[in-house]
Amino acid sequence: MKSNGPAPWANQPGSNLCAHNAVQQGTPTHLAMKPFATTAASRREFMRTLSLGLGATLAGTSVLGGPLAWLTETDYGPATLDALQTGRQLGVALVGLGKYSTGQLAPALQQTRLCKLAGIVTGTPAKAARWQQQYRLPEQNIYDYKTFDRIADNPAIDIIYIVLPVGLHAEYVERAARAGKHVICEKPMAPTAADCRRMLAAMQKSGKKFSIGYRLHFEPHHREMMRLGQQKVLGPIKSLVADNGFRFNNDTPWRVDKELAGGGPLMDMGIYCVQGVVYTKGELPVSVTAKLAPNPDPKGLFREVEAGVSWQMQFGDGSVADCRTSYAENLSSRLRAETTTDWMELEPAFGYGGIAGRSSQGAMSLQNVPQQARQLDDFADCILNDKPTRVPGEMGLRDVQLLQAIYRAAETGRKVSTKDVVAVLDEVGSGR
Repeated sequence: MKSNGPAPWANQPGSNLCAHNAVQQGTPTHLAMKPFATTAASRREFMRTLSLGLGATLAGTSVLGGPLAWLTETDYGPATLDALQTGRQLGVALVGLGKYSTGQLAPALQQTRLCKLAGIVTGTPAKAARWQQQYRLPEQNIYDYKTFDRIADNPAIDIIYIVLPVGLHAEYVERAARAGKHVICEKPMAPTAADCRRMLAAMQKSGKKFSIGYRLHFEPHHREMMRLGQQKVLGPIKSLVADNGFRFNNDTPWRVDKELAGGGPLMDMGIYCVQGVVYTKGELPVSVTAKLAPNPDPKGLFREVEAGVSWQMQFGDGSVADCRTSYAENLSSRLRAETTTDWMELEPAFGYGGIAGRSSQGAMSLQNVPQQARQLDDFADCILNDKPTRVPGEMGLRDVQLLQAIYRAAETGRKVSTKDVVAVLDEVGSGR
């Protein structure tokens, strides 16, 4: 492939790196399946056979921990079951081959059953050659940023996954929409709510599905926090705490470039706290207050973005959530909720693996899972069966509105209303 030059951030490697160590999972053995009639009874038998086969494949491992375990947790449509039977997989093209694509998404796409890695977009010829050889990608599925728009003519690509610095999300989502492809965009969706609305308008015009890369909505411990909190299993939540941050060493300089990152740790790490609080509580805050942390390097590393921020989210019932994020210190990766008499928490909470949960009733007996594989296969299921994703673009807009409110509160020292934030929730038991 001939490259037309490096990406505009070529000297700023890495993309969407979480501070926590990744846990890589092995690829499951292929399960051979016999044809079956598409009746409700036969589909149930098919899912039972699939689960039994998976259990044998993951010797000594709980089925809940396997990359296919989610298939038994939801009523999937016949199109998904047909795809599993025939081996049909939707093609995914990764746009941006930084650390997250390399360390997480590409390996996840070797585990998925409903989609597969089919193409790449990169401005670095050496990366293109290496990925093409490693993943046996055909020449016609390799693109750079100038040839990106030709992807519209490639029927092997069904889904475009935008894994670029935040400041580039809007441009490439709009271009992907014009190409007529389904889109996943990494978090946060964009630097501003105005950017988000442009992206949503482009995707709505295209008629294709649009999702945000919120992997933890498909992780068992976080689903359990949603269940406990939203269903008030231990009583109504009175307070929450969420912390997420790390000492940034400038290995990915775009993260402290405001134009590319949209902000500092609040955009990158704090969004996990915002997300966790909202889906555990099952409500949106009515207001926020915030304070910037002391800046240890205002003329250097943190001359464009904040070093850290603490904020409080206030809810209509009087409950509050106290949150912190930082690039200047290592913070506990924690999500905790308390009721009048009980509590539940995850710590570590937000990593790619190693998540642990407990409550006043005891430990959460849940396995860690391949989060990105679940996320990707769920989106493919939505496409195959033409149903909504539980992490839509509107949720991305909602979170950017909340992040902007937190920034305004920190800059002004005033309480900022969030009553006009888009009302989108991932509700347990809603079916999506």
